[in-house]
Amino acid sequence: MLDFSSSQLPPPLQTGDLLRVIAPSGALREREAFHKGVEIWRRRGYQVEISSGVEERWGYLAGTDESRRQHLADAWKNPECKGILCARGGYGSARLLEDWSWQGGKQKIVDFSHSTPKWLIGFSDATGLLWSLGKVGIAGVHGPLLTTLAAEPEWSIQRLFDCVEGRPLEPLQGVGWGGGKVSGILIPGNLTVATHFLNTPVQPQLAGVILALEDVTEAPYRIDRLLTHWRMTGAFENIKGIALGRFSRCEAPPNISSLTVEEVLRDRLGHLGIPIVSDLPFGHDGPNAALPLGIPAQLDADRGSLSLSSTQ
Repeated sequence: MLDFSSSQLPPPLQTGDLLRVIAPSGALREREAFHKGVEIWRRRGYQVEISSGVEERWGYLAGTDESRRQHLADAWKNPECKGILCARGGYGSARLLEDWSWQGGKQKIVDFSHSTPKWLIGFSDATGLLWSLGKVGIAGVHGPLLTTLAAEPEWSIQRLFDCVEGRPLEPLQGVGWGGGKVSGILIPGNLTVATHFLNTPVQPQLAGVILALEDVTEAPYRIDRLLTHWRMTGAFENIKGIALGRFSRCEAPPNISSLTVEEVLRDRLGHLGIPIVSDLPFGHDGPNAALPLGIPAQLDADRGSLSLSSTQ
């Protein structure tokens, strides 16, 4: 597995750059929110080209695997395209990555020796694409999708542009669980999606990383099951620290005896013996602070902060 210390940052975006919109996962439903997100990028001065695949539909997916994969490959291979914006999440990235990788396997998409890295921006189901790029040493951004961007507060939108345009990012403040300060390579993702990539070719090297996790609409017992899976596979054993974002709409059904999701997180993670910070402002249903994947970060579990090195 790749050592993430060798991750390569794409060149900073500049006003006038061409960006391509793709829908690598679920079929587009939130059209008004989507177009508002596109307009935010355009008002910033970017050329935003919407792939024809955004309007495709095959059941719950935004087109067939072959079509979605081709739109992704076309965007990456286009030398004029400097960044790829994911339209929405849902489900589907795992299907694109089955028997396939960026540099090899049955369906080789990109020859990185003749291709300049470019930004890929998204979260939730885009975790699969971000992790797969990280596996070959390309940094991406765990950040707002086009269908969620317009709902972000102004500071979060500005943070996203700061991230891809090469400016320093402010530390994020959460609740520290104690245990001191640690440095490591930041690997963010959605807990459910990431769990299903453990022990697959998509899983990056986790030794020495700060893992940043969030989730949505998972009952506490399901969060318990996911974290227990990480524990049983040994995936937590060499992780430096854990940064927890928002676990929204993760309540138990009414009238069902249950632990809260906060209690589950404490129970499954609190005895790992590593620094942990919770309640950080990223994830679904609220501010989703952009987090670059594959760059050095510092987690202070006494002060409750997550700091990032410069993205350039």
